[in-house]
This record gives sequence, C-alpha cells and structure tokens, in this order.
Amino acid sequence: MPKLKTHKGTKARVKVTGRGKVKAMRSGKRHLNFKKSGKRIRQGRTDLLLAKPEAERVKALLPYE
Repeated sequence: MPKLKTHKGTKARVKVTGRGKVKAMRSGKRHLNFKKSGKRIRQGRTDLLLAKPEAERVKALLPYE
C-alpha cells in the first residue's frame, strides 16, 4: 500500500495533543477588529479543542501526527 500524504493546510492550522485531542485557533480575529469588543477579541486568543466528530475528520488528514 502507498504512503498517505499529510494535508499541509491542516497541519499548519491544528495541533494534536499528547492525548490525541485536536487544538485549533479560534476564528474571526484577522481583520475588521475595530467593530469587535475587547472582550470578544481577548476571548479569541485561547485555543479551541475540537469536538470529537470534527477531530476524527481532521485526524484522517494527518495520518502520521
């Protein structure tokens, strides 16, 4: 069987923790921030743990991570 290729776009956006959970950055922080409250921007700093169904989809794109 051939080797599987890692999806580089996914690799740049998510990190798999030691216990196998998937962490990703929150969306909505790149532009148009002047109209967003400071609270909303601060809350966007923390990473997000993806839900189990979504994490399984992401892990399929990262076969060797």
